[in-house]
Amino acid sequence: MTAESKTASRFRTLDMAYIALFAVLMAVCAWISIPVTPITPVAFTLQTFAIFTALLTLGGRRGTYAVIVYLLLGMVGLPVFSGFRGGPAALLAASGGYILGFIGTALLFWLLTAKLGSSLPVAIAACVLGLAVCYAFGTVWFLKVYTSGPMDLSKALGLCVTPFILPDLCKLALAAVLSRRVKRFLK
Repeated sequence: MTAESKTASRFRTLDMAYIALFAVLMAVCAWISIPVTPITPVAFTLQTFAIFTALLTLGGRRGTYAVIVYLLLGMVGLPVFSGFRGGPAALLAASGGYILGFIGTALLFWLLTAKLGSSLPVAIAACVLGLAVCYAFGTVWFLKVYTSGPMDLSKALGLCVTPFILPDLCKLALAAVLSRRVKRFLK
C-alpha cells in the first residue's frame, strides 16, 4: 500500500467517522424537544441546529451524507426523531415533511457552496435558502396529511413556519459560531 492510498483510506475513514458523529448529533438534538401542541402540531427541537452545524462544519458533501444517514437511521425504525420516534410512520406524520425537507436543505447547501464557494456569507445564505426549501416541503406535506379539517396555506404557515423562523435563525447563528470554532480541530 502506497503512502498516497493510506492517506486516501484514512480520509475516507475519517469522513465516515465525522458523518456518523453528526448523524448522532442530529438524533440527540431531535430528542431535545418542546411540544407546543396547542399552538402547532410541530414541536420545537434542535434538529435544525444540528443540520446547520453539520453542513457548516463538514461542508456540503459530508454534511449531506450525515443528513441522509440520520434519515435512514430513522426510516429503519431507530428512535432518532423527536419524541424518540422512528420508522416510516414518523415520516408519514404531519411533521414528516419537515424531516424529509432536511434533504432539500442539505442538497441546496451542497449545490450553492460547490458553485459559489464556501465563504461564510455564502454558507449562511445557503442555509437560509435551504431552510426555506425545508419549510416549503414541510408545509406542503402538512397540508396533504392534515386530517382534522380544511386548512388553507396561510393558516398552515402560521402554525408550522412563522413560530419557527426566529428560533431557526438563532440556531443558524449559533451553528455558524460553533462550526467556525470546531472546524479548526477537524482534519
